[in-house]
Amino acid sequence: MNEIILIKLGELVLKGLNRRSFEDKLQANIHRRLHTFGQFRVYTRQSATYVEPKDDSCDVLGAYEALKNVFGIAGLSLARPCEKDKDAILATVKEFLGDQLSRAHTFKVETKRADKTFPMTSIQLSQYVGGLLDDAYENLQVDVHNPEFTVHVEVRDYAAYVHADAEPGAGGLPVGINGRAVSLLSGGIDSPVSSYMIAKRGVALDMVHFFSYPYTSPEAKDKVLELARLLTAYTGRLTVHVVPFTAIQEELRRSCPEELFTIVMRRFMMRISQEVAKRCGAKALVTGECLGQVASQTMEAMMVTGGVVELPVLRPVVGMDKEEIVQIARKIGTYDTSILPYEDCCTVFTPRHPRLRPTLAEVERAEAKLDIDAMVQAAVDGIERVQVQ
Repeated sequence: MNEIILIKLGELVLKGLNRRSFEDKLQANIHRRLHTFGQFRVYTRQSATYVEPKDDSCDVLGAYEALKNVFGIAGLSLARPCEKDKDAILATVKEFLGDQLSRAHTFKVETKRADKTFPMTSIQLSQYVGGLLDDAYENLQVDVHNPEFTVHVEVRDYAAYVHADAEPGAGGLPVGINGRAVSLLSGGIDSPVSSYMIAKRGVALDMVHFFSYPYTSPEAKDKVLELARLLTAYTGRLTVHVVPFTAIQEELRRSCPEELFTIVMRRFMMRISQEVAKRCGAKALVTGECLGQVASQTMEAMMVTGGVVELPVLRPVVGMDKEEIVQIARKIGTYDTSILPYEDCCTVFTPRHPRLRPTLAEVERAEAKLDIDAMVQAAVDGIERVQVQ
């Protein structure tokens, strides 16, 4: 029989009456992720999800690698199904895991018997298979406490399954189960990590990027689109809303006190992002702000910038230090792109002495002479929407 992919569901099994909706969303996400690898049957039974190829043309190994990045999957194994018979199980272990057994020195067999009609207990089946494997492989010794290799046998509703240790999945919740948000994506390290972390909690994303040509180059825009493309391994297809931001920044340079420039600029970013959210049905904004990292990320500054919108502002990395964020960026593959030396709009017209603890009253005074609605509308009308997958 062909190999299948056996998926463990993690925290999804803790859900109550709405558990089925989580499982359905995960299955739909799996189908979308695997369409380039062939046709698969995906179904859930007894707290496990099965991904079975419908024919021999399916790329099972490619599908297995892709599923490692799908949120909602706690662990996964490449498994070989067989008849629910002790000798068929033994033969499958030898055929499917023989190469790994021949290289190991110590091993054990772990059995889970979800089908209670199977005539042997879990311990009995483990002892039977393990004893005959010990006889068949001269290099092997049984070690039930700290084995070099573990043979897993699962006796379930439709078949028995043989596999090695499960590999960790991406964890979290299926993307889309917790609604949609708009994430502000710069070219730096923090915002891709922030987007990844909120997607892990089941949030589907649209991305907003602020582009200030000619102060920022086309290469800087391409860098951000590449960051979005890298994130699609976890989020699925993304729409990047590229906002023309030059006119707003030039007007702020002319009209606003220099020390408040960054705060006022970020308030415009939040206003525009909220308009994008309204258009795409998003219920929150996501930023890569980290408390105290730069002048615009003090508690006072975040209160002033976030206070301009009605939607909740989610800040997944707000309490992390930079090294923690970098570690995640390396893990998800965005770090090397984030550090490419292309400027982003936040570095344009940077004040020499930015206000660390701005008050709402002074910022509103600085904005009083601006036609805020017209400036926001012009930026929204000029948005370029780029599909990334």
